Amino acid sequence: MFFPGQPTGDLSTYLENELRKIAEEMGSAQPSFRLATSYAQPKKFGEGTIVLADGTSWNPGGGAGFYGYRGGAWRKLD
Repeated sequence: MFFPGQPTGDLSTYLENELRKIAEEMGSAQPSFRLATSYAQPKKFGEGTIVLADGTSWNPGGGAGFYGYRGGAWRKLD
C-alpha cells in the first residue's frame, strides 16, 4: 500500500521519489485485494474484468457474488 511522504526540499526530487514508490508498489505482487460492491454494471468493461455484484440492484445472473466477464458474458466465480 502506498502512503505519500511529506514534501521536503526540492519539489522535483520529491515527486520523482514518490512516483518511483508508486511504480514499485504497482509492480509488486500483493497477497490480497478488495473490490468495492457494484450496484450497476460497470460503464467500461472488457474481457477479464472482475466485479463484486450486489445481486439486487445489479444481478448479472446468479445473485450476489464475484463475476468475471469472459467470452461476451458475466460468469459467476464460485
